[in-house]
Amino acid sequence: MPRTKRKPVPADTAIRRIASGSAYESLIGYCRAVVADGWVHVSGTVGNDHATMTTPESVVEQCELALGHIRKALDQAGATFADVVRVHYILPDRNDFQACWPLLRDAFGENPPAATMIEAGLIDPAMKIEIEVTARLPETA
Repeated sequence: MPRTKRKPVPADTAIRRIASGSAYESLIGYCRAVVADGWVHVSGTVGNDHATMTTPESVVEQCELALGHIRKALDQAGATFADVVRVHYILPDRNDFQACWPLLRDAFGENPPAATMIEAGLIDPAMKIEIEVTARLPETA
């Protein structure tokens, strides 16, 4: 498949890409987050250990790790969970979702975003949750 040519970006628009070190980023060809026009777009993030590429058994542990990866990407972008305006949760088994609710409430606190939960298969059968967020940078809000 031929590569798509990139259109020129206007001079006043800066795009910054943030990598997390996950092997999937280089294998698939994406980055953890993209900062553009005052927005932070964090890729679907799973709860595995990026150094060892191991995934815990528990959906709660996976959720905790995924939130940690997202927190780090948001921090590198200059945002926090309080700046998140949209979140998508993808789980192969919707029955696992409720166990994660306390972690999600703690992460978003007094600033809950708009949210959608989707039941769908993930790239690895061991993965039980994937989280994708969009945040607005504080200085542009």
